[in-house]
Parts: sequence; structure tokens; C-alpha cells
Amino acid sequence: MPISREEYAARLHNVRARMTEQNLAAILVSDPANLYYLIGYNAWSFYTPQFLFVPASGDMIFYSRAMDAFGAFRTAWLPPENIVGYPEHYVHHGEIHPFDWVAGDLRERGLVSPIAGEQVGLDLDAHFFSPKAYRSLVQGLPEWDFVDSHELVNWVRLIKSPAEIDLMRAASRVCTEAMNAAIEHVRVGARQCDVAAEISRAQAAGTAEFGGDYPAIVPMMPTGQAADTPHLTWNSEPFEDHQAVIVELAGAHKRYHTPLARTIMLGKPSKRLQKVAGAVGEGLEAVLDLVRPGILATELSEAWDITLAKHGYQKPSRLGYSIGIGYPPDWGERTVSLRSGEQTELQENMTFHLICGMWMDNYGYEVSEPFRVSADGVETFTDFPRELIQKGNE
Repeated sequence: MPISREEYAARLHNVRARMTEQNLAAILVSDPANLYYLIGYNAWSFYTPQFLFVPASGDMIFYSRAMDAFGAFRTAWLPPENIVGYPEHYVHHGEIHPFDWVAGDLRERGLVSPIAGEQVGLDLDAHFFSPKAYRSLVQGLPEWDFVDSHELVNWVRLIKSPAEIDLMRAASRVCTEAMNAAIEHVRVGARQCDVAAEISRAQAAGTAEFGGDYPAIVPMMPTGQAADTPHLTWNSEPFEDHQAVIVELAGAHKRYHTPLARTIMLGKPSKRLQKVAGAVGEGLEAVLDLVRPGILATELSEAWDITLAKHGYQKPSRLGYSIGIGYPPDWGERTVSLRSGEQTELQENMTFHLICGMWMDNYGYEVSEPFRVSADGVETFTDFPRELIQKGNE
């Protein structure tokens, strides 16, 4: 299911339309997910400075480390003359920065003066755009008025094309294999690290039809009393009887992600855990029942809050966020959050990770659901039961 050149052209058109709205003469795109979205570049090079120069009109130019330029030749659709590698001695050098060289190259190409005095957008909140990179650009290109692009490309990515939805459905198949591996291997006596290995194997292998990709986040497995804290990974300790294990993972296919979380109970659950699980299940269904084009994101959060309140609970953290293309360290798009006050109106083919996680005192419970806003409601990407999964002593 490759992305067609026509779709890439449509993406660039939409980005440039938003640039016009934001009065930007050009943008410098450094977020690896946005690079993949615009030109198809896919390599583990984001730990070194790189960006795509996108002018309001004319050719785009991708700048990367010289050795990584070959990766762009292999994966990106840009013509070779629009892929430029900076010299190796600029990498991790204390006194100089790669963008010093890049600024000079842009100047030699005659691309600086036409934008003099105009606004140029930067991915200021991208994970791999450093303060030193910003300083280098400001010093090397003083003619340009650098401003925050406010996740411009991310917002263009928000509504998925039919081809992207198919890729996310494929990723959900990989996700299903990974969660099945977790449910199978989480057992009393099994080491946490061994279960993580089985999950990772399933994520990489995928299915016979859809091979897996490396996920933007490693499997997370808060366990026992530590289940009161999100975003914990694993250790080498064995699982014990009467422990609850929260498993949050993702399936990835061609960089598109569908995350999923379930809670596995080793033994008989406590009454407090059963109560939380019941409230969460009711709240999750209330949210999914509301999903449709035209509803505001805040309305989903409000339905969740009302349901939880009936059971005497509240959740201070957001309920979810938009998903799609993902690179480490995050599979979220950093655009719409499902939370109170979020006024974004849902539209068909927006995709989200709905996270119904409750982190209590010395215990926790989480169930999540990746979904698409369909023409008249909701399409969930997986079909796992939305309930506490019990193993042993049932």
C-alpha cells in the first residue's frame, strides 16, 4: 500500500496552503514524522541535525548528514540533486554546528535573499530540534525572521487519506499480534524482560501479510503497586501472583501506528480494582458512543468525566490524542488532545488513541482503544474485549 506521488503532491499543496494562512515564506521541517509524510524519508538519522527546506513555491531541499543522504536517495521521492549531505566533521563537534554549513549552502544557491525579511517557520517543539540548532540558524541566516510554525505539518496530517487509513488498519493487525503475545506470556514466574522480548518479536514480525515496523515507544508494563504510575517499562523481575500488569504497546506498519492498552490480572482481582474496571468500561463506551463528525473533542472528555464522577472517580490527565505516523520517542501527533476545553471539531478520518487509564494509590488500571472517526460514527481498529483480563485463580 505505497503512498502515490499524487498523494505526496496533495500533501505539499495542503502544507503550502496552510503556510499562506500563517504568512510563511518557507518552513524548515525537522520532525522525522513530518519528513516521512512529505517526502517518504525513513531512516534512523534523526539524532543528528537535519531538515527539509520547503519554500512557498519552488523545489524542496533535504539537508542531512552526508552518510544519511544515501538513505534519502533510497527512501525519499525527491530527485538526487535536491538531497544534500553536510560534511562529516560537522557531526557532534563542540565548536561548529551542521546548520552553519547548511546556511552557507542555502546562500550559495541564492535561496536566502528572496526570503529576506519574511517569516520562516521552524518545528520549535520537535523532539530533535535543539537550542543549538536554532542558534546556528539565527546566526547563519540573519535575513530571515524565524517564527514557530506551530506544528503546521502535524495539523495537515490530522485528517488521513484512504491510503493512510488502510496503513493504520494494517498496523492494527500487527498490534493485535503483539497484544496476543503479551496476554499469552504474562504469567506468574515469567520474567518481565522475557515477556517484553516476546512482545517485541511480535511487533517486528507482524503478520504474513503485513510486516511489523519498530514502534515509536517500547512496550510499557507497569506492574503490581507500580501500576499506579504510567510510562514504566520493564525489569528482570518475575511476575507474581495477585499482581495486575498494565500492558501498553503499539503495532506499526510503514511508520503508521495503532497503540493499545489492556490490564492483565494474575489471580483474583481486588474489589477496588473491579470497581475501577467497571467504571472505566462504562466511561469508554460512553465516549465511543458519542464519536461522529461534527462533535467537539471536549464533548468526549465531558462524557468521560460525567461517567467517572457517578462512580466517585476523576481523571486529571487527558483522555487521548491524535495518532498516525510515529517515530521515537512518541507515537502521538502533538495536535488534538481529547480533554476538557479542546474545541477541535471531529472530522471523518481523524484517528485517535483513547486512553482510559486510572492511576490510583499503589494500583492502577488501563484500557485504551485506537479509533477512526467514520462518516457516521466510529471505527475501532482492534476488537479486544474492553475489560480486565484475568489469568489464573479465576
